[in-house]
Amino acid sequence: MDLSQFFRTTVFGIKIGGPILFCAKALLIYVFTKLLVMLVRFFFRRAERKRVLILDSHNSGFIQRMIVYSIYIVGVTGFLALIPGMEQVTKSLLAGAGILAMAVGLASQEALGNIVSGIFIVFAKPFRLGDLIQVDGGITGTVTEITLRHTLIRSPDNRMIIIPNSKINSSTITNSTIGDQATCAFVEVGVSYNTVLPSAIEVMRNEIEKHPFLIDHRTSEEKDADVPKVIVRVMQLGDSSITLRAWAWAATASDAFAMKCDLLLRIKERFDHEGIEIPYPYFNQIVKQP
Repeated sequence: MDLSQFFRTTVFGIKIGGPILFCAKALLIYVFTKLLVMLVRFFFRRAERKRVLILDSHNSGFIQRMIVYSIYIVGVTGFLALIPGMEQVTKSLLAGAGILAMAVGLASQEALGNIVSGIFIVFAKPFRLGDLIQVDGGITGTVTEITLRHTLIRSPDNRMIIIPNSKINSSTITNSTIGDQATCAFVEVGVSYNTVLPSAIEVMRNEIEKHPFLIDHRTSEEKDADVPKVIVRVMQLGDSSITLRAWAWAATASDAFAMKCDLLLRIKERFDHEGIEIPYPYFNQIVKQP
């Protein structure tokens, strides 16, 4: 007896081939479902060991369970589709799952937007952990964590700033860590109109060149042309003062900030010693007699 004849054999009026084929399909669905679940759990465990995920342990477990439950639902639906007369029940389950997914999606648009934005941040890499960034010209700090829904930034005063991924993904970001980290500090000082400007400019240049954080950012062509290491220019003729600006370069943004603070103090002290006035606004009031 060959295999085809065996499947056509009837027992109590029922062909043997039908139940055997049903059991084979059910076993295949079961094995495939279990295999998918094992693969999902394996990849999540591996990603956690290698710290690949942008999710914390709580969010990672939640996402893993959601994927596993979805696989089980698909497996059960496939098994029910094998049973004669259960096709309508299967269609109802699929339709209900679609409606549920739509409802969840509409109710959690903001959360899903943060998740998608977090994925874009990880792959596009506008910033990474440890980068010093400025968001929209206001919030400044070091990136400490990128989670499923938000990005954590540690401010210079050691405060944790939590920004939703959807917001930071649509913001203008200044990254001081990517590429050349050399930073230019603008040192501006106002002097009075009776000041001899070349003398004031030379005093500023001397004080800046003595600072240990200053670096030479000139190109080889600028060095050959004898361009000063520190450039000082007149920026504005104001109401009560002439504004002088110096371009001082440091190796990093933090060094540039510290250097600027030091230089403002040193230039003020040097101007006082040299008799160079830093004026403040004053007004003449004219009172007319009746």
